[in-house]
Order: sequence, then C-alpha cells, then structure tokens
Amino acid sequence: MSNQLFTSSYANRLANLREELARAGVEGFIIPRADEYLGEYVPPSGERLAWLTGFTGSAGLAIVLPDRAAVFSDGRYTTQLAQETDPALWERRHLTEQPPVDWLREHAAGRRVGYDPWLHPQAALDRLTASGAVLVPLPANPLDAAWTDRPAAPSAPAEPWPEEFAGRSSAEKREEIARVLREAGQGAAVLADAHSVAWLLNMRGGDLGHTPLALAFALLRDDGSVTLFMDPAKAGPALRATLGNAVSVEPRAALAGALAALQGRTVRLDPEATPAWFADTLRAAGVEVALAPDPVRLPRATKTAAEQEGARAAHRRDARALARFLAWFAAEAPRGALTEMDVAARLLAFRGEEERFRAESFPAIVGAGEHGAIIHYRATPATNRAVRPDESFLIDSGGQYLDGTTDVTRTLWVGPGAPPAELSARYTLVLRGMVALAATRFPAGVAGPHLDAIARRPLWEAGLDYDHGTGHGVGAFLSVHEGPAAFSRNAANVPLREGMILSDEPGFYRPGAYGIRIENLLLVRPDEGVPGPRPWLRFETLTLAPLERALIDPAALVPSERAWIDAYHARVLDEVLPGLDEAAAAWLRGACAPL
Repeated sequence: MSNQLFTSSYANRLANLREELARAGVEGFIIPRADEYLGEYVPPSGERLAWLTGFTGSAGLAIVLPDRAAVFSDGRYTTQLAQETDPALWERRHLTEQPPVDWLREHAAGRRVGYDPWLHPQAALDRLTASGAVLVPLPANPLDAAWTDRPAAPSAPAEPWPEEFAGRSSAEKREEIARVLREAGQGAAVLADAHSVAWLLNMRGGDLGHTPLALAFALLRDDGSVTLFMDPAKAGPALRATLGNAVSVEPRAALAGALAALQGRTVRLDPEATPAWFADTLRAAGVEVALAPDPVRLPRATKTAAEQEGARAAHRRDARALARFLAWFAAEAPRGALTEMDVAARLLAFRGEEERFRAESFPAIVGAGEHGAIIHYRATPATNRAVRPDESFLIDSGGQYLDGTTDVTRTLWVGPGAPPAELSARYTLVLRGMVALAATRFPAGVAGPHLDAIARRPLWEAGLDYDHGTGHGVGAFLSVHEGPAAFSRNAANVPLREGMILSDEPGFYRPGAYGIRIENLLLVRPDEGVPGPRPWLRFETLTLAPLERALIDPAALVPSERAWIDAYHARVLDEVLPGLDEAAAAWLRGACAPL
C-alpha cells in the first residue's frame, strides 16, 4: 500500500468516526489503548487505538473532536508514535509531559465528550473531569460502528494450571481473599483484571498471543464462592472438575443481573483496574460500592515457593536457548547476511526447542543500529533492515514457559571491528547501574520508587538519563508486566516483599544512532546476613545470560563491580554449560571468562 493510500485509509476512518459521534450526540470521543479487561495486551478485536490512528504501541490514548484530534503515549514510544501516525490527522503528545487532561482543558472545556464505560476505569475518568469537559458515557461504542471489519472476540479454551506450579490450590486462594473481604465487612469483590481471575482460579488460556489468559471477569463472595463470567463453552470438563462446585460459569450477559442481586451487600472494586460500567451498574441497583485495591494483586505478585522454583527452572532453560542463540549470532551477524526478522525468528526457534515453552512473552524487540534507540521497536516487513557489521544490536525478548515467565535484554556488538569509545563508555554506565541495583540490600518497607535512582546514578553522574522506568513486576506464567510493584519514579509506593519478581533494565538511547539496554530479572529474597531486629531484603538474579564483553570498559569499573560481573559470569557458566553442544559451550566459555 502506498503512503498516500495508507494516509487516506486513516483519514477515512477518522471521518467515519466523526460521523458516528454526531449521530451519538457528542462533540468528542476518548479512545484508550485498552479493551474491557483494561490489560496492557489486547486481542485484535480490542485494538481500537491502532485501527483508528495506526499507532501500535502498548500504552496510549486518543481524543477526537470535530475540528482536531490528538494521540498520546509515553517516552517509550515517542519515536514510534511519530513514525506510525499522520501529523496531518493527529497531534502527537507525551502522555505525562502533555497530559490528556490539559489538552481537553484547552480544546474541549464545556463540550460533550463521549466515552465507552467498559474501556475506562473510574479513576482515569475522575482525573479527566478536571479538564472541564462534560464526559458522557455512551451505551454503544461509536468506533465499533465505524470499524465494519472488526475481528471476532477470542474464544480459546480455558485450562487448569497445575497446582504443582501454582503452589496453592484455588480453594486455598479463594478462602484467603474471602477472609480479607469478611474482615473488611465486604460481601463480595468484583475482579475485572483477567490476571487476578487467572491467579485466583489457577486458570490459564490462549485468548492473547503472548500472555496465557482466558479473558474473563469474576465475582468473589465472602464465603469463597465465585461466579466466573465468560463463554461457558470455553470451560471444558478438565477446568470445571478443577474449579469444583463452589465456582459457577456464566456468560457475560449475566453480569448485570448478578450485580443487581448483590443489593444489601457492600461490594469491593478497584477504581484503577475496573471498568466504570461496574460501579455505575452497582450503584444504579442500589448496591453500596467500596473503592479499594484489587485484593488479589499483592498476593499474586508475592510468588509461592513453587512459583519461585518454577521461575528458576524456566530461566535455566531459557538461558540454554539464549546461549545457543548468542553463539549463533556471534558467528553469523558479522557476515552481514541477516535481517532483524531473521534474528527474531532464530531466537524463537531456539526457545521453541526447550521443554515447557509455550510462546514468547511479548513480540521480540530486535533493533539493529539506530533501531535500537526506538525503545519498543518491532521489526516489520516495512522496517526490517539488514544487520550490518560494526554496529550495535539490541534484543529484548522473553519466553512463556509452563512454570515461569522470562524477560531479558542484551545489547550486542556485531563486529568484527572494535566499538566506538562513546558506545562502550555509555554501555558501561548502563551496566554499572544494572549491577548497582542487583547488588542492593535494603530494609523491609522500601518500595520500588525508592530504588529507581540507584540504577540511574552512573548515568546521572555523566549528565545522562533514560525516559522509562527501571523495572516492572513479572508474573508466574502470566503477564511479563505485572503490578503493583515497579522500579520507577511514577510507581505506586508498594513495599517490596519476598517472592516478588521484578526486572532491572536501565538504558540509554541516542536517537538515530543506537540504543543500549541491559535487563535481568530479580527475585526478592530475605537477607539474613544483616544483624538487628529489622528484617532486610536482597535480590537473587534469575536471568543467566552473558553480558557483552566487547562493549565493557573494565577500566571504568570499580573493584566491586568487576567482582560482581565475574561472579555472575562464573554462575552463568556453571548453570548453563551442561547440555550445550560443543560449539555453543566453547562460545559460552569465552563469553564468561573473567574480566
């Protein structure tokens, strides 16, 4: 398709949506990058923002008025947003530096702006009301009327997740959360986050390409019983037998009636993670609503002993695939015959040979040279370029294994020549930050925002920074991005707990030239080596993959950093070498030699 036809297609979509807005009696409409489950990843049927604007990032929002329109995303997608959207149609804005509320205040104060109450949590709508726009819930989404060839909703079967991997039965989990409700005087809780439903019921599915979810809502009562709202055809005999009699399955059409039947009870829902439709429906039925965090989020993030061991096992298998891949890349890339998509396909093939591998945990980010500076770049047939000698290469990827989820980033040097001094110096700064966070010991009660600056300090000392968080939580055979804990200035003040898994991924990006990011996953563990009554915590590094020796400047490391890297490489060699073929083993020995 030519650029002109491409632009015309999106212009027609925008025009058609404006016609639907006029029919709905509103002057504007807000389109989030979300479906009704409000997750980061959505099925094709939920890709409304991408269909309308062309922007395919995992975080964003658009606002359409009769005379102008804007699309917003965060610092991870600044370059991608500019590349994928038409400036003749869309104003491009930074989600935090130029927030939607300010844009609405300037352009839509006093105007009727519609929204789909299934696609916005109430807390997000509350923030937008400060704009002065009159927000109007619409009974039907006008974009869906304009999207005439919208894909069907996913219908993959839901499956039980074995208790040997979960570490606890669904009945135990349901009783734990029900006890929380009873103690709070709450009769039930709405679980609108499909990840929470999956954790509570030890259930997984195939409704998303990279996250093993069965998209569903649930209603948990204070006696531990649950109504699961999804197409009953997705719940086969194996799942129903595992769920037992205390869990019933109803179609989504039964939701409104089930909520109305709670009259006389107090119902808990998370205003940040539940579509506004739920609170609206409950209040219209005279049900008292208690706004409180999803009671499942924190228990879900605190991994059981079985989940922790599963994560270690999954990372060991993932490490074997990575070692074979990196050995292959080191031999093939300098020849100049590979493309970015070739590299992504080869890594997936190596992972696919490992036991219990199910899928990538997200589409691999494989960026050669200047593409590495696009933080969430994804190679497509239109952007796919050759991997050239003597340039950097960034690869951020992960795997979904039946017993754990992985996420690892390495910045590589293709060679055969030596890297530029600037690239090596900045890689080493990023590496020092990654090591500093991984080696941190901290008292109980410390949260992710308190630790974010540790990874940034080496870059800050050089007058440099990166425009994304330092790390995110990771699920147990669930989403590669999991709350509530994170290393970020903007993260919630949630104290880190034993069993949480988070990424440690500082970076640096020079647009048009190169990108650097180094990422390992960390498991929060107790640190019993600190005397005194107060408990302390430390990190166990789960990821086992060599760092890029060609880019490390050993002279810029202090002795403790050098010792950490040497010890890490010795551990990688010890745990990953068994089972490798001789060629990969020989490469790994060289990659893990002491600095």
